[in-house]
Amino acid sequence: MPRVIGIDPGTITLDVCGLDDGDVFLDQSFATSAALADPGLLVDLLESAAPLDLVAGPSGYGLPLIRAQDISDADLHLAYLPDLSRSGGILGLRALMRALARSAVAVVLTPGVVHLPTVPAYRKVNRVDMGTADKVCAVALAVLDETRRRACDPREVSFILLELGGAFTAALAVDAGQIVDGLGGTSGPLGLRAAGALDGEVACLAGSVAKQHLFGGGVATIAGAPEADTERLAADTSARARIAWDAYLESAVKAVAGLCVSAPNAADVILSGRVARIPRVHDELVRRISVALPRARIRTLTGFGGTAKQAAQGAAVIADGLAGGRFAPIVDALGIRAASGTVLDHLYVISAADARARLKLDS
Repeated sequence: MPRVIGIDPGTITLDVCGLDDGDVFLDQSFATSAALADPGLLVDLLESAAPLDLVAGPSGYGLPLIRAQDISDADLHLAYLPDLSRSGGILGLRALMRALARSAVAVVLTPGVVHLPTVPAYRKVNRVDMGTADKVCAVALAVLDETRRRACDPREVSFILLELGGAFTAALAVDAGQIVDGLGGTSGPLGLRAAGALDGEVACLAGSVAKQHLFGGGVATIAGAPEADTERLAADTSARARIAWDAYLESAVKAVAGLCVSAPNAADVILSGRVARIPRVHDELVRRISVALPRARIRTLTGFGGTAKQAAQGAAVIADGLAGGRFAPIVDALGIRAASGTVLDHLYVISAADARARLKLDS
């Protein structure tokens, strides 16, 4: 009967979900900026919840299963791919991870989509962000939801998960309980804040593409309101906002439809994330998916409910499974323990050696 916690350090909030033998005992959300400014707040929360069997920690682009206490500087660089010329942001997540490693809590970092053996190697070509570690966690929760709803085994579950986050949009294909493909937030659909996949010529025109470019160019930028909150953006009916939302919605539908190539048995489309809870956006997205995929069954991921985002709940599901709890079959189906390699292993446009040099991994 494991007692575990899952953590999701999102762009806007850092969420924490605790499960005791599969039942929720901890459900909290903090402003990410506050959590990164004082990592001790999270460490204190985890230590106050002791005894804990395992914590699935903040893993960025992901790593093959590794204990926080064993993590190296190279591992942190590979998990977060930081812009070493800038402070804060991703570097703040690295500081948080270091604080967790120094704590008495057993923390493990979990893989991203690109690390999973269930994704064929040819789909990983020139890909880094096929779905970050938190997206894998959201899938774990969605698999749990489906097995409960249908009273079936994880290996009988196939769907497309569309994650509509506060900054990024991602989509993942699940076939027979396994992730087989994914379009990550920096390589997939337009996001609320982020541009998603960039036209190569646009990248050339930019001269250079820095980390900050990955967090802009989305709905907020297109609408001319880069600082507006989610609710204000959703309520905006200006001409620029209409262009932004049409681009956002169609980009998401195209991602779902495209991933059906990789998971042809996926009859369900599951919506997840902050933006999926906005009625106006949710309803229009459902309408558009229904037109593009008339046979699709569309629903919204519920999980355990409460405050913590779905990715934090899914991280707790993975922690429970890794600790031998009731959700172990989900972890086994996803191939979490067999994850391997690095996010640089499948690069051909640039060499892995050049990428390592840019990250100063060999210095």
